[in-house]
Amino acid sequence: MRRVIAAVAALAMLALTGAAPAPATAGKSNPAADLKAFQDYFKTSFPKVPFDDFVNGPYAVNKGMRAQWEQIMQFPPYDFELADGKKLFETKFANGKSYGDCFPDKGIGIAQTYPHFDAKTGQVVTLVDAINACRVTNGEAKLDVSKGPMAEIAAYMVSTSHGKRFDVTIPDDPRALAAYEAGKQFFYSRRGQLNFSCASCHVQSAGKRLRGDIIAPALGLVAAFPIYRDAWGNIGTLGRRFVECNAQVRAVAFKPDSTIYHDLEYFLTYMDNGLPVTGPGTRP
Repeated sequence: MRRVIAAVAALAMLALTGAAPAPATAGKSNPAADLKAFQDYFKTSFPKVPFDDFVNGPYAVNKGMRAQWEQIMQFPPYDFELADGKKLFETKFANGKSYGDCFPDKGIGIAQTYPHFDAKTGQVVTLVDAINACRVTNGEAKLDVSKGPMAEIAAYMVSTSHGKRFDVTIPDDPRALAAYEAGKQFFYSRRGQLNFSCASCHVQSAGKRLRGDIIAPALGLVAAFPIYRDAWGNIGTLGRRFVECNAQVRAVAFKPDSTIYHDLEYFLTYMDNGLPVTGPGTRP
């Protein structure tokens, strides 16, 4: 753990260099303008990286890591969990219904539209939320939102959207815009004893080396989730990674299904609009 903290602390020096798109702090929210500035920044910063390749994170910006990753992906480490996810997804509930009964198109090929804003509840709904809501509606208990069966089911559903392009919408609803802005503010705000923001690593220091790792650009960051991480030894959700990141900068972590993490996912996935879904993925 000390080595992890020391490695994250070393990023402080990296984060002091390089320009980055600054979040707007005044005037009416304009997600479309944010999206263009965000994507243009990374296209300019990494002119040799094809747009679609940003979904591959560190493997898009480092040839050595990419070669190793391509070998690993011949036999993806998450294959068994993905198969388990398919089986769980297709298993009927006690009432005879299944997950497919809760979603449009039986839940196949729809992951690119998540998260979305629910006008009835006034909240951002992630795919993980929707899976648990389906369970509750059918008289089943909620699942742990970080790993295990939830991550496996989500991984299967995401895999059926592989290649489809993210199409997250932010309606002209004050509540939706507020959620988007909250996610954006969290992404750019510094926190914790190390005084880091998400952008400190994934914008200012994107593509730079941290010990044996390459820092992934923020563009495409969520495209491969749920992800199998070597450090975890299994598949985990985006909420799990958010909790881990906060801990690494010595900040108080929220629960993986907290509103602020939902808003952060809303912002980040909207920034990935136009990129293809590639999950589940794998990272060091």
